[in-house]
Amino acid sequence: MSDEIRLTLRRAPDRVTDVGGVNFAAFADLSAAEIARVPLQNGGGNTLPLGELFAVVGERSARIHIVGDLERLERVGAGHQSGELVIEGPVGREVGAGMKGGRVVVRGRAGWGAGLEMAGGVLDIEGDAAARVGGAPLGAKRGMTGGTIVVRGSAGAEAGASMRRGLIAIGGDSGPGAGRAAIAGTVVIYGATGPGPGQWSKRGSIVALGAVTPLPTYRYA
Repeated sequence: MSDEIRLTLRRAPDRVTDVGGVNFAAFADLSAAEIARVPLQNGGGNTLPLGELFAVVGERSARIHIVGDLERLERVGAGHQSGELVIEGPVGREVGAGMKGGRVVVRGRAGWGAGLEMAGGVLDIEGDAAARVGGAPLGAKRGMTGGTIVVRGSAGAEAGASMRRGLIAIGGDSGPGAGRAAIAGTVVIYGATGPGPGQWSKRGSIVALGAVTPLPTYRYA
């Protein structure tokens, strides 16, 4: 057993790689050799072993530390349920999507849809987040239903779109449409709030601590 399992990127994948099927919590019961054999989806139905992209150090730990530029990796930590996953560097689309528990930390920027359809746990993004953080997939009606997302930088458009419950805290500015079509939940924005906050929302709260222009149907509370 190790204090943590460290995965260091050997090279960027030659194409977008979906790691949403990797259950990082299960690494608590795996040896380093078994972790290196975990298959990754490398597009077009192709797979490659995790050890081909990452050097694996450590085994049987609930704390996973991934180091490298992961912008070509999608859905890292999707469905995460327990333990801690720390990403040291930028990461691609849908990090922490559908999380149910545990903690995912991104020490860099996060791509589109971070925390998409999140249900529980904590997603802590130390850099900026692109559009739809904590929101619903395009065309879907249900976004975040629980848990906490902290964006210490700024967030793109439609943060918390169609959220049902949960908390999103944005340390910087937010793009247009924060809390769009929300049914419940809270979005707190410490910087400037972009145009159209709360458009088509039914309930929920948007706490704007910086510059904001409410829609005509809203009033200051």
